[in-house]
Amino acid sequence: MLERAGQVLLLRQRNTAAYEDGKYSPGGRSRGWPRDRRARLCREAWEEAGLTIAPEDLTLVHLIHRLSDGERMSMFFRATRWQGEPVNREPHKCSELRWLARDALPEPMVPYVRHALAQIAGGNAYSEFGWPVAAATHSA
Repeated sequence: MLERAGQVLLLRQRNTAAYEDGKYSPGGRSRGWPRDRRARLCREAWEEAGLTIAPEDLTLVHLIHRLSDGERMSMFFRATRWQGEPVNREPHKCSELRWLARDALPEPMVPYVRHALAQIAGGNAYSEFGWPVAAATHSA
């Protein structure tokens, strides 16, 4: 997650095999090598936007336990600094990359991402999303 002057950098996904295709998000999914999450995110920032970020400049700001096509845990990291100006280096996966006002997020947006960004703005480090709301039951 990159922020500056009240704006967050978002990309609009394209050709994502139906997974939230055409919706805004702070970045793509990261999986595979390297195993270290922060190093993996630094690699993704370079591949997707041409930005150089050092792993030590990433801070975990939110963990979300969510239900979508399965049970998932997603981590949101904030970059405290980076080098370069973002450019769309993957136009086959991203139709646009731009800075947008954090208090006026665009539509369409990946629903759990919108939820997580609101939680981050509220200072909440953890949330849950997509689970059915069940009536609380307690036995004495």
